[in-house]
Amino acid sequence: MVLDRYITSEIAKPLLLGVTLLMVISTGYTAAVRLGDAASGLIDPGTVARLIGLSSIVALEILLPTALYLSIIATLSRLYRDSEMVAMRAAGIGESRVMRSLLTITVIVAVLTGAISVYGRPWAYRESYRLEAEARAEFDIRKIEPGQFIELQDNKYVLYARDVDQDSGKLGKVFLQTQHGKKTQVIYAQEAYLPPVTFGEARNFELFHGYAYTLDKQGSHDITLKYRKMSIRLPAEEPTSDYKRKAEPTRRLYRSSASKDIAELQWRLSTPLSTLLLALLAVPLSRSAPRQGRHNSFLVAILVYIGLFSLVSVAITKVEDGVIPPFPGIWWSFLPLVLLFAVLMILPVWQRRKHRHASH
Repeated sequence: MVLDRYITSEIAKPLLLGVTLLMVISTGYTAAVRLGDAASGLIDPGTVARLIGLSSIVALEILLPTALYLSIIATLSRLYRDSEMVAMRAAGIGESRVMRSLLTITVIVAVLTGAISVYGRPWAYRESYRLEAEARAEFDIRKIEPGQFIELQDNKYVLYARDVDQDSGKLGKVFLQTQHGKKTQVIYAQEAYLPPVTFGEARNFELFHGYAYTLDKQGSHDITLKYRKMSIRLPAEEPTSDYKRKAEPTRRLYRSSASKDIAELQWRLSTPLSTLLLALLAVPLSRSAPRQGRHNSFLVAILVYIGLFSLVSVAITKVEDGVIPPFPGIWWSFLPLVLLFAVLMILPVWQRRKHRHASH
């Protein structure tokens, strides 16, 4: 129908613009963080670009519903301002008919968001964790700048070098700190050398002419050692074996009874629902008088949006901690949105009936 195509096209334009703008902002923030690591020599530029792309995939599960919600608010508010909604109502086209016109684009966005949450999100996290582990293992000491503190072996070692020879990879005035149980070891070397390695290979950190201090936290068994040459073997760093539920395939979360796994699973399954509810709620929230500004509609819409995701965030935390059982899980956090939608849809009917009774 012409009306369906008109409303869909009017919403699609700000939707595409909104997704693009939000993606640029999200990508810019991620790039600022990742490029700092690249400048420090911790990650090569190619890996940074891939990590930024993977972060963008994860961000889409939030950006798509947000852009759709704001696009519907913006479009319908404009139709109210230009009296087009008044003309539609005079022709017998009410809000329920407008919602049916929104159904196609809303379902498309909801399905896409659900696919990203269920399949794209865990895949993107798995790839990110793998790339970060490989980047840490392939760390090239020659890429760092002098006077920086560098973490090695997943924060097991902290390295500081006042001088760095970019050509040979030799370091000068070096401090290396590591933890051995309840004791802290601090090693000073006038010179040191850490060769670049590839992923999965061990490396030997060679230190020359210095002192090694083993400090007991109890303060009773400190040891000082003077050496000419010391070799510290850093084992090959493999991808972390720590359980990462964000990277866990959805089908495995189904079989888990752990409360944190249940919370992660319910979050993934809830994104299409939140997309649908926000799109429906945007219709009554867009109401305004002809030639009235859109600022009030946007302010209320943003407050509702913040309220929804704040409740969802609290619900996820409570489920993870076992305070709330798997049912109702996080699903109760959507109940206020449903009630608000029902009230907003019933309110005009009640007001019209009240006006009729008052006129009689």
